Amino acid sequence: MKEKLYLLLWTILIPILAWIAYFSISVVGVIPPIVFSFLLIGSVLAAVHHAEVIAYRVGEPLGSFLLALAITIIEVALIVSLMLTGGELETKTLARDTVFAEVMIILTGIIGLCILVGATKYKEQTFTLQGVSTALITLTAILAFALILPNYTTSVKQPEYNSTQLIFIALVCFILYITFIMIQSIRHRAYFLSPKAKENEVILPDKPTIKVTLISTLFLFLCLGIVVLLAKSLAPDIEKTVLKIGAPKAVVGVIIAGVVLLPEGYAAYRAAKKNQLQTSLNLALGSALASIGLTIPAVAIVSIATGVRITLGIDLKAMTLLLLAQFIIILSLATGRTNILQGIVLLMIFFVYLFMTVFP
Repeated sequence: MKEKLYLLLWTILIPILAWIAYFSISVVGVIPPIVFSFLLIGSVLAAVHHAEVIAYRVGEPLGSFLLALAITIIEVALIVSLMLTGGELETKTLARDTVFAEVMIILTGIIGLCILVGATKYKEQTFTLQGVSTALITLTAILAFALILPNYTTSVKQPEYNSTQLIFIALVCFILYITFIMIQSIRHRAYFLSPKAKENEVILPDKPTIKVTLISTLFLFLCLGIVVLLAKSLAPDIEKTVLKIGAPKAVVGVIIAGVVLLPEGYAAYRAAKKNQLQTSLNLALGSALASIGLTIPAVAIVSIATGVRITLGIDLKAMTLLLLAQFIIILSLATGRTNILQGIVLLMIFFVYLFMTVFP
């Protein structure tokens, strides 16, 4: 078995420094937002690392669910912090903008980059078609329920669900996500293994010890706690910055999505460089499913509990980009092989999405 170092020094130091910085405000006064931003991003990365350690120790399917849950807590903390601080920045569309941004970043940005990098180095890369098809089928259904269907309900004039509809759709999204996790981890695990992995025995590193797992659990809670607090502290600064530069409020969703997806996106990129496109697709599509299947139910609960209304339906322009992204990704991954053109097309859609978000 291969040895692996699980307790990395930076994943321990950054959350500790973040907690010290947060409680030092009363002593040293105002701390520059850039410092809190750096510590926030570092704490997010550290939290995902510790969640991965715990997930590897407990095994599947619980491991995948715990990892997704940790990422969702981070995402919901960022969204709710801005929703509740409100201010001049209208935040009832924040959850929608963040989820839409995550899906577009994943389907066109991350997957497009992974295909481009892999094809540049290896010309063609292969993956198991059944697993990708399973993920895309589930993702398409959840996207339709969460982002498109609210535009056509009649109970509320705006593109929103009423409380009963919101609870029902949140439950449907959650059931679809949990079913996918069970399919991926237990019933059809072979669908999500690389064709090469099926031919050759994969030598996995030793699992973390109980002591290491307990330490990672402690630091995971520390990371999640400080992420929530830092997000609350930075919310007014994010609002002021967006309003100052005159950017559309949808940019806030892109910022949150970028922070949340940074660890998984980087991991997917590294896997593609190693000719492990299957791993890249598993990470990317799994993150997309978690971003809706868990985030929408969580935000729905917060919305109903606090009385803060949320708008989920996307406009026609966003719907066009989303349907285009889904159509191209389905065609690109329909054969089990990828080439450089597919990656470039997806990245062009990603750049158009970013441009249209900043210059609507």
